[in-house]
Amino acid sequence: MTEEVKKEKIVDAAKPTLWIITTVILAIALVASVAGSGITGNFLANNNPNKAASSAITFINDNILTGQATAQLINITEKGGLYLMAFNVGNQTYTSYLTKDGKMLFPQAIDMTTAPEPILPSAFDAPNVAKPKVEMFVMAFCPYGQQAEAAMKPVFELIGDKVTIEPHFIVAVNNGTVQSLHGDYEAQEDMRQACILKNYAPAKWWNYISYINANCSKSNIATCWKDAAKAADINATAIESCAATEGVKLMEAEMALSDEYGVQGSPTIIINGAEYSGARSADAYKEGICTGFTEAPSECNSALSSTAASASGGCGS
Repeated sequence: MTEEVKKEKIVDAAKPTLWIITTVILAIALVASVAGSGITGNFLANNNPNKAASSAITFINDNILTGQATAQLINITEKGGLYLMAFNVGNQTYTSYLTKDGKMLFPQAIDMTTAPEPILPSAFDAPNVAKPKVEMFVMAFCPYGQQAEAAMKPVFELIGDKVTIEPHFIVAVNNGTVQSLHGDYEAQEDMRQACILKNYAPAKWWNYISYINANCSKSNIATCWKDAAKAADINATAIESCAATEGVKLMEAEMALSDEYGVQGSPTIIINGAEYSGARSADAYKEGICTGFTEAPSECNSALSSTAASASGGCGS
């Protein structure tokens, strides 16, 4: 198993928000990697970095952001025969390289005198059902999975009675031994959490994992999980017994479900059978789920936090 990074896509292209815009900017800012890749070309000596930067910022605002946000120049310097420009969009800083003849380098050089082709990714739209089903696949100690759990909890609290939100675990079971990416301590915690989901109402699990994610780690999980159980009013002795007697069987079911969907990375969100692609924020998750209602409830109009996870990677195989 190796770490993998997955690119973010858009939940609702019909309602562009700042996280959509910054996702697009992130896509075009990938050009930082070209600095050392041996770019060659007959670049004209402009020697006017401020003018080049002004043209680039105008291009971004007029053709990419189109009024949804505003790019502002931070600074521009010369590097490797190019201009390296830093700019701000929505309180986030991005960098991009410019050629000295006034062209902006994306993954390839683009003439900024010509409007670009649309670059917004496809929108996510779940199949419609009366009561959506959300299956959230994680690993107990995957930091990206924990970020997804933190973002999904407000969604559960908002519309949990109108949708089914099921946490699931990415494991392998070989000859009765449960294996998880980060080691046996994670496999043991996966089993305990599955037992809590089997024996308690979902709200108890959400309270439990909130404590786990905030307070427990590899070094203290052997005792810390019992503190989490106590805080969530869960019988630790019963859960310990369940994990010992039923844990492997529960994990075999988890592995079968992961295999059915082809799940490999934590987190993976499945909404009504379709793999969700979008930002990892509470509001983005809510919007993605709300596309799956035959008739969306009024709660779908409520705004949750649009702050996405600071990292967009995943723990995967």
